[in-house]
Amino acid sequence: MLASLQRQLERIYEVEIPHRVDDFLITDPGVLNDIHGHEGPAQSEVEEQLLVVQDGDCLDIALYVDNEVVNRLTRDDPRSRLHAGNLADYCTALEGVSHFLYLIWNAHYERGVSLMELEMQAEIDKYVGTAFLFGQQRSGRIPSSLYSWLFENPEFDSSLDRTSLERYRDANYYASKYCARLENRYLKADGRAGMFNDLRRLYRLTNYAKINCAVEKH
Repeated sequence: MLASLQRQLERIYEVEIPHRVDDFLITDPGVLNDIHGHEGPAQSEVEEQLLVVQDGDCLDIALYVDNEVVNRLTRDDPRSRLHAGNLADYCTALEGVSHFLYLIWNAHYERGVSLMELEMQAEIDKYVGTAFLFGQQRSGRIPSSLYSWLFENPEFDSSLDRTSLERYRDANYYASKYCARLENRYLKADGRAGMFNDLRRLYRLTNYAKINCAVEKH
């Protein structure tokens, strides 16, 4: 499932990395708890998390996706039919794969990545990945409620500290601006070929350029 999501994002953005997400996957919440010790969030509250440790030029990475999420997606595979019952789990998995791919792709080019940039890209990837999957399954028709479900009235973890909360809010805000423009310019106008060029250009921009692109008027 996660390898399929990685291939989907690589095709959308015309990028490729020499690593497969399945080789870095952790699904046991007990392992995540051991990694965090007593300093991290309670294991039962975490469904997805990218774990990164940098030591000089070495980067150690693992992606945690809770076993229950993986099991539910296996039983009710969104690639066969995406619907309200598996949409949240699909987005959880897609967010994790987005983090994994974007971090490693940038590391390959020796580019630093901020937490804000990771979260903003993941929000965009959830919208784009979900829209394309719905489109494939519904003869090009995308639910009109998709944008509002992803971006309007988002709920944030009440345990987040102020800095983290502001980062998630900013990521949601800028991603929502960009995706609204995508929807109006390409999806509603049935100009999806140009949408790929737009997405690929954004993917390669630096953090500040991404934000400027998200809020531009034209």
